[in-house]
Amino acid sequence: MKEKHSLIWAHRGFAARYPENTMIAFEKALEAGADGIELDVQLTKDGVPVVIHDEQIDRTTTGSGWVNALTYEELARIDAGSRFDQSFSDARIPRLQDVLDLMEENAFLLNIELKNGIVPYEQLEDTVLRAVKERELDDRIVLSSFNHYSLKKVRELHPTIETAALFMEGLYEPWTYIQSFRATSLHCFFPVAVPAMIQGAKRNRTPLRAFTVNDDAHLKNLIHQRIDGVITDDPEKAVRIRTMIIEESD
Repeated sequence: MKEKHSLIWAHRGFAARYPENTMIAFEKALEAGADGIELDVQLTKDGVPVVIHDEQIDRTTTGSGWVNALTYEELARIDAGSRFDQSFSDARIPRLQDVLDLMEENAFLLNIELKNGIVPYEQLEDTVLRAVKERELDDRIVLSSFNHYSLKKVRELHPTIETAALFMEGLYEPWTYIQSFRATSLHCFFPVAVPAMIQGAKRNRTPLRAFTVNDDAHLKNLIHQRIDGVITDDPEKAVRIRTMIIEESD
């Protein structure tokens, strides 16, 4: 049986061309042919799960302050596009609910990174899981985090949802390590996705996805090795390269 070709995951949406973690970035990623979307979730002061990477809103919006110190109503009024380009001044910080609505209209996969490494959101796992369960989208969701204690908590709350351990280092046999907290897949910084790790993950039937892969040569290398997935700011480029590799192999 032939191995499946790599899936393309859009990192914070189509972040190379649109404001990261906004609805337009997600919609354009799907138009570009991405198989999945990767995004980051935190909680507002009033407990609403919102999609934003940094713990403070200063870098990506025209506002200032900590996500967990602002209500959703306050965040919803802030421009989340102008810092990328003035033409996107109408972009806003989405709720997780907005992306789940989009999932019900499309067949894409969703990687939710739980952003709880700096701010200890005690209710983050439960809040996200409840939102996903209400839509019955569990089988299209991957929950990832650099906080592996958080992934352990996810597993205690949900016995079957896919969880992915994020890591930056060249860990030895990481598929063995993640058994201790019952994670099911691996998301690694792309330079450590060496052939031994890719092949080891395949032998151990552990999905391995690499982030954040933007360079043509790196995309070609990883897709050629049929890594399970590449997480990229430019899904259009990645899809084009994958198509080229598939055509060459036929």
